[in-house]
This record gives sequence, C-alpha cells and structure tokens, in this order.
Amino acid sequence: MPNHSRRFVLTVGLAGLAASACGGSPRNPGLAVGAMTPAPAEPVVAAPPADPLATSLLVGFCGAPGSKALGRMTGDLTAASAELRKQIKTFPPGRPITPVVELIATTVHRSPGADGMYRSRCADTTIQEYLDVARALNGLLLLDIQPGRADFLPEVRAYEHWLKEPDVGVALDPEWAVEPGAIPGKKFGRTTGSELDEVAAYLGGLAQRHRLPAKVMIYHQVTSSVVRDEELLRPHPGVSVVKVVDGIGSGSAKKATWTTLMPSKPAHVRPGFKLFFDEDTRRGAALMTPEEVLALTPTPAYVIYE
Repeated sequence: MPNHSRRFVLTVGLAGLAASACGGSPRNPGLAVGAMTPAPAEPVVAAPPADPLATSLLVGFCGAPGSKALGRMTGDLTAASAELRKQIKTFPPGRPITPVVELIATTVHRSPGADGMYRSRCADTTIQEYLDVARALNGLLLLDIQPGRADFLPEVRAYEHWLKEPDVGVALDPEWAVEPGAIPGKKFGRTTGSELDEVAAYLGGLAQRHRLPAKVMIYHQVTSSVVRDEELLRPHPGVSVVKVVDGIGSGSAKKATWTTLMPSKPAHVRPGFKLFFDEDTRRGAALMTPEEVLALTPTPAYVIYE
C-alpha cells in the first residue's frame, strides 16, 4: 500500500496549516454564483430533496482552508465552485445531481494540542463560509471529521448547531481515528460498526426531533482494517448512510479496492467512490471518467473528488 501510505503521511504533515486557517478570519468568497442552468445534454443540478440520495446522484469536492493538498474546495471558493460545476457537467445526462461541499471541519494533527486529542475544529466563521458556498450551488455541506484520539460521536455533537440546518451532514474519516497512545500518521486509525451506529442513531434522532430532511452520513474507507464489525451499523430513520471507498491509484487498482471493500457494506448503506486528481494520475494513469465510475457494481450514489 505505498500510495495509501504516502497520502497518509502527507495529509498529516499539512494538517496544521489547514487547521490554523480554519480558526482564522474567513475570506470573502464573493458568492455571486447563481443557479446553474444546464443545457439539455447536461445533468440537472437538483436542490436537496428530503432524502437527496433517494432521488439524485451526489457529486462533490472536498477541501479545507489553507491546504490545496486536502482537496480542491479551498482558496478562492468562487473559483472552486465553478470547477465543481464544470466537473458535474462531465457526468452523463438523465439523472439529477446534487452538488456536495465536503469541508474537513475536524482536522488531525501530529501534535497533541491542549487536550491531547491530536485534532482541532474549524471556527464557525469558516463553516458558515463553506455553507454559503454549498447553498449557492443548491447543494449540501458535509462536515468531515478526522478525530485523532477523540471519539466520533463527541466530535459530531460539537457541530450540533450546524447539523440542525436542513442541508448539513457529516463525513467520518476513520483512518484518522487512532487509539489512545497512538500518534496520527504513524499508523492507520480505525472505527467499528458500533461506533458508526452511535453517530447514525444520533443524526437520525436529531433529524426527527427537528423535522429535518434525512441527514447524510458518509464514512470513508481506504482499507479493510479501518472499519471493523461493519454489520453492527444498523438502519435508522432520518439518516442516509454512504460508504465511500477511498482507494488510490490507477483505475484497475481502484476497482480492485472497490471489489475488496464493497462486500462488507450493510445492505441499507449506499455505495460511494472517491477520486484523487493528483494521486490517481501520478504515475501516468488517466483519472477514471464519470462513465467508468458509474459502471461500477453497485452503482455509486456519491462521487467525491480530492
């Protein structure tokens, strides 16, 4: 897994830069974006329905302030939004698409920080900035959690104010969830189906209490070891769950990872697929096309680009 390991170390090395930007003053993204009016041959960008995954394909960019290595949704967010619109236009027509902005809101670190948890959280001003961008796209905001030594549920609860919004969900990144005594970047972290189930139950209850659309909950998986006892993740009313396969490399390598990781997906969980503009093409390989991605079995419900 040399490609996975390289990304693992690189991301932790850049986390401090991204986190300091999260806590700083927001930039003015100049959100005069307007709704996209697609030509007849292009996919329709849909406003988020009660359950976006039930009626549309999700296509998104991830990112965090201060580090382009963490995704394209950084820097000039107006330009990044335009790039996401352009990427959406490459998808085959015939299925509505809901844009997604995946903000790395809790960022992992190599140093412990004041509370010893090896992570920091974005400021509310940054989250509002990214939510404004998602809404200008008629899309969704997902708050990505890299918890370090913290548990997922407390990290998700820390954003409850934002999760009461109808168009905000979460993305859980267990490769950055390390055990007590472990340092992020030294080894892959992990989670369990039981821990994922706690988050799903919380989100579903939040949606039902506040009469919100179904909450979208993503969990990323790069290798088998990072999600254990996956069958303990049960269905809950008010939450729609997606497992995103994060394999890196050529199309054939990514398909092999997909084939390895999909069988453990619980039946109620939808499939998702992640592409890396840089890592996937570093050795001269072509980035998988939308047609190639949508030809996977099962068909992805969410396609995310980094």
